[in-house]
Amino acid sequence: MTRLHSYLTFNGNCREAMVFYKKCLGGKLEIQTIAESPLAIKMPKQMKDCILHATLTNEQLILMGSDMVPETGLIKGNAVSLMLNCKNEKEIKNCYKKLSAGGLATHPVETTFFGALLGGLSDKFGNHWLLHYQKNKK
Repeated sequence: MTRLHSYLTFNGNCREAMVFYKKCLGGKLEIQTIAESPLAIKMPKQMKDCILHATLTNEQLILMGSDMVPETGLIKGNAVSLMLNCKNEKEIKNCYKKLSAGGLATHPVETTFFGALLGGLSDKFGNHWLLHYQKNKK
């Protein structure tokens, strides 16, 4: 089956963000810098430490990132959120607390009319997250 993965673009702070997400979500983090790739000879020296590609993987998610900003620049908006479906109430509250550290807690975790716990935040890197736990699974 085809799977959808989230790919985030950063402006020079991809490593910091991906290490932060690893601390929040756990998993294995793999990072490749431009200096470690064949692109190194084509790129300016000041970009050698930039992240070409990073992947954070755990049992439930694959989150990717890069410092490779398009020529149009990096434009962040509120049109896309990362949806994190949690296993239980403890996990949703723990992830919310960790991901919102240094960011903006826009919607506290609360019970919805449809019986789920739901919360929203923008993390310290400006990425939008929705956290969800369906309490009454049938």
